[in-house]
Amino acid sequence: MPYVRRNADGRVDSLHRSATESAEFLPDDHPDVQAFVGNAPGASEDFSRLDADFVRVIEDVIDTLIVKNVLNITDLPEQAQAKLFARKSFRERVSKSSLRLFEPTDFGDVI
Repeated sequence: MPYVRRNADGRVDSLHRSATESAEFLPDDHPDVQAFVGNAPGASEDFSRLDADFVRVIEDVIDTLIVKNVLNITDLPEQAQAKLFARKSFRERVSKSSLRLFEPTDFGDVI
């Protein structure tokens, strides 16, 4: 359905629903159309990875606030508490079965 107009470099400059002067038709799934609307190949995987990394940062911030007695876990809604505990439990299970490259130290867990 999209008709595209290209700039001097050959990149898509605009999308149109109907044919216009100097516009060419491209299918919806054409790579140039997808790149113009922000669906470049691999973009969704990159964004998902960034989301996962950001969730881990937020989790660490919450842990830090709890350790510093700025926030109590009970201050959070029950659903948030359940999700935090589930993530923490999952991370502990995964880390116990993962490869240990270094021996444990006397410093304990560092957040």
